[in-house]
Amino acid sequence: MKIVNYKTFALVLSLSCIGFTQFSFSQPPRFSFEKFILKGDTLNYRQLFPDYDTIRKYPLVIFLHGSGERGNDNEAQLKWGVMNFATDEAMKMYPAFVIAPQCPERMGWSNFTDNRNNLTMSLQPSKPMELLIALIHDIIKKFRVDTNRIYITGLSMGGFGTFDAIERYPYLFAAAVPVCGGGDTRRAPSIAHIPIWIFHGAEDAAVDPVLSLNMVEALTKAGAHPGFTQFPEAGHFSWIGAYSDPLMIEWLFRQHK
Repeated sequence: MKIVNYKTFALVLSLSCIGFTQFSFSQPPRFSFEKFILKGDTLNYRQLFPDYDTIRKYPLVIFLHGSGERGNDNEAQLKWGVMNFATDEAMKMYPAFVIAPQCPERMGWSNFTDNRNNLTMSLQPSKPMELLIALIHDIIKKFRVDTNRIYITGLSMGGFGTFDAIERYPYLFAAAVPVCGGGDTRRAPSIAHIPIWIFHGAEDAAVDPVLSLNMVEALTKAGAHPGFTQFPEAGHFSWIGAYSDPLMIEWLFRQHK
């Protein structure tokens, strides 16, 4: 009869469980680390892939971060908002490519001049926006993107960038969700065909809510039907409410050109 040394057995089992715990939860990040280089200029970005196959095409979501997440670590841009597109539930219900680029320090997504909250879009895009548009076209070439379902959203500096992008390239995007941003109201007629849902906090001390209100008014006068949510007790962090709203996510993925 074989005698079992239970102390030794318990020690081996314990060590096995520790090893299993270490390796079973060691998973790569859902957003891959990427770089896009064009004519010597580099745009860092993170990319989320759907449960990809070569039969169907998938939507493409562009997420633009705020000014506090600028840099070159290719990490900070995931701090706010975009992770709501990478939950188990979101990836199950709305499989999509999601691109989260990182704007370099001392640069911006948009190129507006501001005259007392009257924004005027400059002729040339910012360098990060120029790189972003080139990246979008590169992604379209490499992957099975549904070009009738390219969406763009962003918060704060990225909210301005969202308006800048759709006003410069009004036939590229199927829908837009600018959060606490603003745009050139004179260009509202050129984007009246794009489904847009605008978010802002009524107590935003960093970006005046009037910038969003001006765009809602201009779009409505141009014949558009923009969505507008103003959180009555939110300050600048209105993106928390915007990106955690399941109705907004569901609305976004229903939009087609």
